Amino acid sequence: MSPLLHRVRRWLSGALFLLAATAQAQPAATTTVTDLAGRTVRVPAKVERILLGEGRLLPLLAVFDKDDPARRLVAMMGEFEKLDAPGYAQWTRRFPQIDKVPRVGRTSSGSFSDEQAITLKPQLAILGLAGGHGPSERDRETLARLEAAGTAVVFIDLRHDPLVNTPRSMLLLGEVLGKKAEAEAFVAYWRAQLAVVTDRLAKARPQAPTVFLENRVGLSDGCCDTMVGLVGKLLDAAGSRNVAKDLIPGEFGTLNPEFLIARQPRFYIGTGIGALATQQQMPLRVVLGADATPEAAQASLARAVQRRGIAQLQAVKEGRAYAMWHHFYNSPFNVVAVQVFAKWLHPELFADLDPRATLQTMYDRFQPIALEGVYWTALKP
Repeated sequence: MSPLLHRVRRWLSGALFLLAATAQAQPAATTTVTDLAGRTVRVPAKVERILLGEGRLLPLLAVFDKDDPARRLVAMMGEFEKLDAPGYAQWTRRFPQIDKVPRVGRTSSGSFSDEQAITLKPQLAILGLAGGHGPSERDRETLARLEAAGTAVVFIDLRHDPLVNTPRSMLLLGEVLGKKAEAEAFVAYWRAQLAVVTDRLAKARPQAPTVFLENRVGLSDGCCDTMVGLVGKLLDAAGSRNVAKDLIPGEFGTLNPEFLIARQPRFYIGTGIGALATQQQMPLRVVLGADATPEAAQASLARAVQRRGIAQLQAVKEGRAYAMWHHFYNSPFNVVAVQVFAKWLHPELFADLDPRATLQTMYDRFQPIALEGVYWTALKP
């Protein structure tokens, strides 16, 4: 080998070594975003390891990874299979690997294990604003530990202020997951479906009927748990007057049965947390969700409204009694519940509206699983 060629090879070798060392010294590329808690967060430009602060956010993640929503999932809370077993079962039939994703907690934020989460080395933790079933922005020690271990934490919100924050959350996730086009497509359709209700209500200005919204029918033997937040926010958008407004501090509470009987709200709507597989053990719960049939849903509502305090309502006696799937409060498909409520409360104004078709379209366009089951029901006239 000539001396010149030898020097060239040594120079090239040194240059390549210097480039490699420089690349290793440079911090990984990041994206800076503002999350729904107003926090400035630096997120890796390429996220491959995700922790979900609630398992029921899986349909949201699927909007961005439709072929395999579990592809980037390294950890999740365990409330999905406990609170919505039929829905979870549908997901695991399609993606069995979800069963193998480590659980870092059960159904409460207090059960979240910082240590286990850190050992799984997520690059990104997606948590819900104001808590719920996972860590919230108030869990400062948990956030500090995750961030010190190199996990970027972003807060989204589908439950606290859903009709403002659902599109904001989707656009935020589209940015941090490198899926802006998917986020924009979902948000455009979501906003158009909400506008079908809100624009028509704004133009027609119908009288808002009074509604008693019963929270998680059959969870307890008594009457009358209700809410003004959560599903109550979706009900407000449909042109109603929730009789619990200004009476319940916070998002949910309990009304006196005598108050309801004296007030006689025009409509009764309960939220369903029952399942077809468990209706014998829990006969007072309304059966709605992925395994529900129209017959079982309607029959379960008919049983539930015979309870003391509910059976005395004129709305029940005259057939203005309905039930909605409870988990819409934490779903990116929450706009469908708004459409259903609007059709119940203002049937003439929304006679042409087909919420089931809206939900079907959202599954066809944005989900990797088929639409199964029944998600709302009514008493027979």
